[in-house]
Amino acid sequence: MNTASVTVDLAAAPYSIRIAEGSLSEIGTLIGEHTMFSGKKVALVTDSNVGPIYLKTVQEALETAGFQVTPIMVPAGEASKCIEQLDSVCRQMLQAGLDRKSLLVALGGGVIGDLAGFAASIFQRGIPCVQVPTTIVSQVDSSVGGKTGINTPEGKNLLGAFHQPSLVVADTATLASLPEREFNEGFAEIIKHAAIRDEGLLSFVENRAEIRSHLVELMERNVSIKARVVEEDERETSGTRALLNFGHTIGHGIEAAGGYGRFLHGEAISLGLVAAARLSVSHAGLSQAECDRIIAALELYDLPTRLSDDISTESILEAMARDKKFEEGAIRFVLVSSLGQAHVSSSVTGDDIKQSIDRLRLSN
Repeated sequence: MNTASVTVDLAAAPYSIRIAEGSLSEIGTLIGEHTMFSGKKVALVTDSNVGPIYLKTVQEALETAGFQVTPIMVPAGEASKCIEQLDSVCRQMLQAGLDRKSLLVALGGGVIGDLAGFAASIFQRGIPCVQVPTTIVSQVDSSVGGKTGINTPEGKNLLGAFHQPSLVVADTATLASLPEREFNEGFAEIIKHAAIRDEGLLSFVENRAEIRSHLVELMERNVSIKARVVEEDERETSGTRALLNFGHTIGHGIEAAGGYGRFLHGEAISLGLVAAARLSVSHAGLSQAECDRIIAALELYDLPTRLSDDISTESILEAMARDKKFEEGAIRFVLVSSLGQAHVSSSVTGDDIKQSIDRLRLSN
């Protein structure tokens, strides 16, 4: 079996990311080998897309290892990242008799990871969580680093907590079941990682014909980038972790303005990456050739690089004004000066952002 392991070396509680094809069936053993959990009760939280495919495999693997499993299923989709589903998950755990010595396993994409991780952070004032990501976005990004949360009508991820997982189990076999659109959206986060930390990763991604044959290596390279950034700045206090927001400032605004569900997360981030790359040319010295290379890589995975006329610039700016990335009204904008070199800038103005959004409606 082709396997890889990455450690997130945090002082308080280091944890492992296990990457392999076929690892879902070994999850019970992996929990025993790589966590300090000694209880028996486990909440297995998934959604209506992932559950019918993988719930039985994971539940049986946990029960074979001696765990008592309470499966909990929520509706698939971004709309489930809400206070009502958070309440439902926690109450089902209480009704099933789970307690502060229990464990939560989050089986699914970014929505489940965020929702279930947040539930674990507040249930009985906090219980351990094992992330089992089943999409590219969640395997390369959201399952690592401990950011959990839900959305509100006012914005994305405005309620949440830092709650590091005890273990991440990424089974690359689950990526084969993704529809092409959802497979492709994950490459927005991968291309972001390449832009801010690893130019060589972009070369890897540009070889699309071979990409499905090297998924373990692809996941390992990406989570290694994410792990190192999280180690340097676990709670986003020094500014290093903010680099992971490259493309997200405008991207989150587009996602919110479009109404959650119109864009997949990676599709909105793709548009944000185009805007951020162009701003990097004008404000950070990124070469036009490198900017064009970022945009071409996004297009290689059929990700959007042009914004529809029916989403107004004003609605995007209004959504951005509610974003956590604003500090006392000022925007922290991530720019890249060259591929692999990123920094947080205060030089980008509101007018610059408005113009960059307007430009997204043009063909070049």
